[in-house]
Amino acid sequence: MTSWVGTFAEDMVNFIGTYFQWLLDIIKEVINWPLEALGSILYNIEPIVFLAILFVVSILMTKRLIISILIVFAFYIIDWMGYWDSAMITLNMVIVAALIAIIIAIPLGIWSARSEQANPIIKALMDFMQTMPAFVYLIPAVIFFGLGIVPGVVATVIFAMPPMVRLTNLGIRQVPTELNEVADSFGSTDWQKLRKVQLPTAMPSIMAGMNQCIMLSLSMVVITAMIGGGGLGEDIVYALSRVDVALGFEAGLAVVLIAMTLDRLTQSLNKG
Repeated sequence: MTSWVGTFAEDMVNFIGTYFQWLLDIIKEVINWPLEALGSILYNIEPIVFLAILFVVSILMTKRLIISILIVFAFYIIDWMGYWDSAMITLNMVIVAALIAIIIAIPLGIWSARSEQANPIIKALMDFMQTMPAFVYLIPAVIFFGLGIVPGVVATVIFAMPPMVRLTNLGIRQVPTELNEVADSFGSTDWQKLRKVQLPTAMPSIMAGMNQCIMLSLSMVVITAMIGGGGLGEDIVYALSRVDVALGFEAGLAVVLIAMTLDRLTQSLNKG
């Protein structure tokens, strides 16, 4: 039997579903557009072409031949094991979810850093979002958006945002006071100070938040297979239902290889 807390949460979900369905439909369409656009590329591109593009991108980003070869080899292993299509679905969801999370999180982090009134509220919200079990996000996502990739992306965005918000906030707050004073002494506006002083100085922290956001997106995308997200998560759930160690290990290895690739690429951005 649920308490009034659970009843209140259920009433809130029902209220949103009843009176804001039009907004939920707009959100679904907005998320579905980049998923279809990127998916049309990833799902139809030949593996050899993808590997060639990945090698060039890796060279440009990491500037290290060995790392680039290993990254390409990781995706070759995924193709060799027969999980290419699943990997592309997972990669599509991760990229879209991470981009949406970053677009929302950076302004929130900046607002939190520059407003002492908003900071405790945003911090409390991020604490709630970060500590809530990942599976709980699947329930309202299914109620609001049904089954499929879109609710999986929505749940992933909510789950992956907190570290991006926190590290953006932290990075801007750690900008030396002297730099802010110099910007003020030259008559910089708040926007100029943010763009030319605070954001460049805070970039290492922001990039670390971006890395964490992408890693959390990948971990959550696997879980969203339980609500029809598909991809490698679906292979893992299927292996779990059949207690198939071989299938589970291969699909899990594919997730690990994608995670290592994204981690190395985002870390190279930070170093750059």
